[in-house]
Amino acid sequence: MYQASLNGPGAAPVWAVGALCQAIADSLQARFNPVQVRGEIAGFSRAPSGHCYFSIKDATGQLRCAMFRRAAQNLDFSPRDGDLVELQGQLGVYEQRGDLQLIVEKLQRAGQGSWMEQFLRLKERLQAQGLFAAERKRPLPAMPRGIGLVTSLGAAALHDVVTALQRRAPYLPVVLVPALVQGEQAPASLVAALHQVYALAQQPGPHPPVDAILLVRGGGSMEDLWAFNDETLAHTIVQSPVPLVSGVGHETDFTIADFCADVRAPTPTAAAELVAPARADCLLQLQAWAERIERLLQQRLQNQQQWLDKLALRLGQPGKALQTQRLLCQRQGQQMAQAVQLKLKQSALTQQALEANFHKNFQRQLQQRRQALALLTQRLELLNPEHVLQRGFAWLTTPQGQVVSSVGSAPVGTALQAQLADGRLDLTVVQPRLL
Repeated sequence: MYQASLNGPGAAPVWAVGALCQAIADSLQARFNPVQVRGEIAGFSRAPSGHCYFSIKDATGQLRCAMFRRAAQNLDFSPRDGDLVELQGQLGVYEQRGDLQLIVEKLQRAGQGSWMEQFLRLKERLQAQGLFAAERKRPLPAMPRGIGLVTSLGAAALHDVVTALQRRAPYLPVVLVPALVQGEQAPASLVAALHQVYALAQQPGPHPPVDAILLVRGGGSMEDLWAFNDETLAHTIVQSPVPLVSGVGHETDFTIADFCADVRAPTPTAAAELVAPARADCLLQLQAWAERIERLLQQRLQNQQQWLDKLALRLGQPGKALQTQRLLCQRQGQQMAQAVQLKLKQSALTQQALEANFHKNFQRQLQQRRQALALLTQRLELLNPEHVLQRGFAWLTTPQGQVVSSVGSAPVGTALQAQLADGRLDLTVVQPRLL
C-alpha cells in the first residue's frame, strides 16, 4: 500500500493515491458511520438514471451528497434547494476525485419525524372509522354544471386552477369560497368554507349550481400542509353531498384530506383537469356522436328507400298482376271444361252400357216370363173342366149356379143343370142314391 521514504529512516511513508483514499474511507467507516446530518439542500439535481446529487450545508460547512435511485424512490416529497432536511447515510470518499461525500440512505424534512408520527396515528384511526373506504367514494360527473372551489385568495393554486378551467372549460361556472390554507386557523376556516359550498350544492331545484368541489393548495413542507391533516376537516370532507377532489401539494405530498376525498389529484392543476372535461375533447365527442347519428340516419333512410322501391314496383305494375290472374283464370277454366267433357264422356259411356245391359236383361226377363206364362197356360188348360166334359163327364149346378158336388145337397125334386161338352141339360132329381 505504501513504501518507505527515500529520505531515510523516520521519514513519512509514501502512499499510493488510491490506497490513501481507501484508507481514509476505512477510517471514516470505522469512526463515523452511520451518520445523521441536519442542514439545507443546495444544488439539487436528479440524473436520468434516477440518482440524486446535491450538497448539504449550514453556516459553517458544506458536504457533497449522493442519493442513489433505490433510496430516492422512497422519498415522500420533492427536495428543493433551500429545504431544511435531516438525512442519514454513510460517509465515504469518492476515489476518482478524492472528494468526501455522504451516501444518503434516508432523507426527510427537518422535524418531520414528530409530524409524521402524528400523521400516521391519525391516518390509522380514521381508516379504522371507515373514512377512507373505497366503496363510499363516488365518481366525478362526466359533464359538471358548476364547480365549487375552496382555496386561499392569495395562493398560487387559485391561479393554476382558474387557468386550467379557462383553458379546458371556459363555459363552466365556478363558485369560489376563500379559506385559510396554512396556520392554526386554517382547519376551522376550511371547514366553514366547505359547509358554505355544501349549502350551495343542496339548494332545491332541478339544476344545482354546484355538483363537484375542488379543495386545493400548492406545495410546501409537511408543516405547511398540516391544516389538511385535521380530524374535523376529514369528517367534514366525507360529508360532502357531491364528489370532492383534493388537490393539495405536489405529487409526492399526501394529506389526510387526500384519503378522505372522493378523488385525489397530484396537483391543483390536475384537480381542475380531472373535474373539467376539455372543451376540445367535448367537441370531438359531440362531432363523433353527430357523425354516428348521421350515419345511422343515412342507413335508416336507405333501408326505407329500398322498402319504398319494392312497394313502388308492386304498385307500379298492376296490369302484370291482373294478367297473371287472367291467365290463372283461363287455365282453371280450361281445366274445368276438360273435366266436364271427360265427365260427360264417361257418363255417355256409362249410359250406353246401361242401355245395352237393360235391353239384354229386358229381353231375357221377357223370354223367361213368356216361358213361365206358357207353362202356366198349359197347366191351366190341363185344369180346364171343358177337357173333362169332353171325356163324358158333366158339371152339375143349381139354377142359381151353385155347384152340386154331393148327393145330400140335391134332395128329390131339386132342379139341376148338367153342363156337357157340347151343351146343357135341365134335370130333376127323382131319387138320390148314395154310393
